[in-house]
Amino acid sequence: MKLVILVLALASFSAIAQPAAVKEDKAQLKSDQTTMQRDEQQLKTDKATLKSDKIAGKMAAESKDSEKISQDQESVKGGKKAIASDKRGSLQKKSDMAALKSNKSKLKADQAKMRADKASGKMAAESKDSAKVADDQQNLKADKKTVSADKADMKADQKK
Repeated sequence: MKLVILVLALASFSAIAQPAAVKEDKAQLKSDQTTMQRDEQQLKTDKATLKSDKIAGKMAAESKDSEKISQDQESVKGGKKAIASDKRGSLQKKSDMAALKSNKSKLKADQAKMRADKASGKMAAESKDSAKVADDQQNLKADKKTVSADKADMKADQKK
């Protein structure tokens, strides 16, 4: 008799536990779907920001490496203008020529560094805006995995 009561008690507990587990899984799934929607919206916003910053030429759309290259290019351009305005054979012209040579070699070195950084995937080759977009894409990928795991948990609890 005691065994029958124990079996009935366990069966009723199991029946009560299943709906609670399913409710919990549904709540978790809803929460994770909300997070995924928020991350999708953030990704859209960051992509739009990246696009507008590139068009506007803002520094947030520039990587550290490309900022250095831009500065080097400006130095070379300024050096050429200075040489053009110097008197022929003057010490100033010789000094400007040496500075131009140095700036050109620095430009080449920075361009090579940027190519190497891009090839190896270093953050110095990425702009702040594109880094945000990459982070958002990673978050969205993780959210999709979480939602699919929640759905699987819910199905498993419903089968019990």
